[in-house]
Amino acid sequence: MSNESPTLVKGEGPVTLSPSGSTPSQGSPLSPTSASKGPELPDELLQAGWGRCWSKRENRPYYFNRFTNQSLWEMPVLGQHDVIVSTPSLTSSHPLVGSFQLPNDTHPPTPWNSAPDDKQSQPATPSTPSTPSTPGTPGAKPWSSAPEDKQISAVLSVFFVSTVSVYWDLDIPTNAVIRERPPDPQLPPHPEVELHRAQLVTKLRQHYLELCHQREGIDPPRESFNRWLLERKVIDKGGDPLLPSDCDPVISPSMFREVMNDIPIRLSRIKYKEEARRQLFRYAEAAKKMIDSRNAPQDSRKVVKWNTEDTMSWLRRDHSASKEDYMDRLDHLRKQCGPHVTAVAKDSVEGICSKIYHISAEYSRRLKAAHTALMKECNLSEGCEPPEVQDRLVYCYPARLASPSPPQPRVELHFENEVACLRYKGEMVKINRGHFSKLELLYRYSCIDDARFEKFLSRVWCLIKRYQVMFGSGVNEGTGLQGALPVAVFEALNKQFGVSFECFASPLNCYFKQFCSAFPDTDGFFGSRGPFLSFRPASGSFEANPPFSEELMDAMVTHFEELLDSSTEPLSFIIFVPEWRDPATPALIRLEASRFLRHQLTVSAYEHEYRSGSQHICKRDEMYYKAVHGTVVFFLQNAAGFAKWEPNAERLAEITSAYQSSSSRPGPAPAAPPGDKDPTPKAATTTTTTTTATTERTTSVESPGPHDNNNNTNNTNSSSLEKSSSD
Repeated sequence: MSNESPTLVKGEGPVTLSPSGSTPSQGSPLSPTSASKGPELPDELLQAGWGRCWSKRENRPYYFNRFTNQSLWEMPVLGQHDVIVSTPSLTSSHPLVGSFQLPNDTHPPTPWNSAPDDKQSQPATPSTPSTPSTPGTPGAKPWSSAPEDKQISAVLSVFFVSTVSVYWDLDIPTNAVIRERPPDPQLPPHPEVELHRAQLVTKLRQHYLELCHQREGIDPPRESFNRWLLERKVIDKGGDPLLPSDCDPVISPSMFREVMNDIPIRLSRIKYKEEARRQLFRYAEAAKKMIDSRNAPQDSRKVVKWNTEDTMSWLRRDHSASKEDYMDRLDHLRKQCGPHVTAVAKDSVEGICSKIYHISAEYSRRLKAAHTALMKECNLSEGCEPPEVQDRLVYCYPARLASPSPPQPRVELHFENEVACLRYKGEMVKINRGHFSKLELLYRYSCIDDARFEKFLSRVWCLIKRYQVMFGSGVNEGTGLQGALPVAVFEALNKQFGVSFECFASPLNCYFKQFCSAFPDTDGFFGSRGPFLSFRPASGSFEANPPFSEELMDAMVTHFEELLDSSTEPLSFIIFVPEWRDPATPALIRLEASRFLRHQLTVSAYEHEYRSGSQHICKRDEMYYKAVHGTVVFFLQNAAGFAKWEPNAERLAEITSAYQSSSSRPGPAPAAPPGDKDPTPKAATTTTTTTTATTERTTSVESPGPHDNNNNTNNTNSSSLEKSSSD
């Protein structure tokens, strides 16, 4: 029986999912043709969640309610069996059990404070339950009739526990409440369009490489293109989910800053004396060559030429200098020559940023035209008339698309040991078996238009391809931008602060089944609530571990403060950001000065870990890496949130203990991926002398009401924090 599940296939040959989830080589689908014979269910029963399934053991049909998990041999009677209790269990629509046809998603989300009578008159969808419960929630009605279904559940449980290390908990219900919102206007994903997008983004990366080589003679700063995508999407109003096409300003501050920092050469971290001498010589030589080859003012030429020649003379004359002497000389040379080098390179670097943006906008238009043509070929309109949205509070639900999904092409699936390989037109993406099973579970909980899993593989292929293209294909590239907190920390956050939602995640690295992510079109089928900057919760407890893009983190702080200021319901955000203080980032400064700050906790560099951003494909011994920078944890809460989830000493001790337990795992943890920002030598030195893993700052609060932090207090405490381990 286990060989019939797509998650349990062990064959080496390519297979594809049939509508019921079986493979072509396994004969007929699991739901025999006779299952579709017989009287059709009345519309009233379909609306109440009932479907007609087939029992293989008894060889006869039975009836299953996807809202209540009830199963009956006889046709149900409307009104006797339609009380909504819970969401479907893992096996409620599994291909091993059979299949049933879901009704159209015509029901609005369930009001978060509706009365029991309302719940019966307005059935909820699996993704938006009346009471936020999940298959593992106490009180959920178990699957009770067909014996073979219990066997299937047992087989799946044994499989997950015995072969997969689980880094998520999808049984935690949400406490996030939002106002009902219309569907997203983005077009639904399709492998053909995603393949075209991947080719264009690869070409854009190559353009960026060539422009940096031709104009400045440098390699593009590592991860700078990835951070450019993140920074542009903060302000982009264009229609493409990945490529920016409507941004103001055109010149990206992130790309400009990172390219300029590598001019005239990229400065690396220095460990030894000879490295310091070599780097000083290279900087002086490159600065002199650059100022001679550009149209620079005469005064700039004189200053740079004099300082570089003086440095060359000193290097030839003094061979007994120490590493610190070379570093001091390099710092002096950068201060003297840096402004003049920047001035002559400014126009050229702005030209690089502008060129990349305009090429991106052109590629975005091409993709839009191709996607629109594909929809027309399938006789589908770009956007159906959106359903009426009521102005009411509901529990958060996955992002929905306004346009219907086109038919999906065949995507081949086979397994190589513990890795699932999905291939479309020769382009293969890979994901480990455990995360593939996770995506299947998320798809069951969240997808409403594909009960028979006919589009599952193509949507998984599009999802993985999108993130692969966004973060690049280099070794360890992008892993630092997708890093996640350790499991122990998530468990403590949920237990102590009621956290049930991640503000920055993806279906590949999420811990909860409710989260925000960058792409509502590909991720919504797997539980994403859409981009966080457009997500407006009225209440709930949230965790935020944003990608380390300065512009994105700054926009995040603005969004947090707007939400906290506008809601009187309990609202709490626990934010994890790197402690970059040389210089301090705008987000770090604003968080420390926020009037909603209730507590601040600092975890020292090398004293804690992150889960790898490539956890869905990396080896188990590479799942965690030590953080080379400190992490600051901020607790932002409104008055009601503080009253409900106050960061008191007992709760904070649990968070600290969770960090310590996660970082004390046996065996050496890999070093942080190159995507992280390098810490200053001073920060690294401080870390080696500290004896505690965390430092704390608590804002004194006399009452649960909102208050303004005293500026003098902030300044005093921030100076003491700088003496502790920093990022």
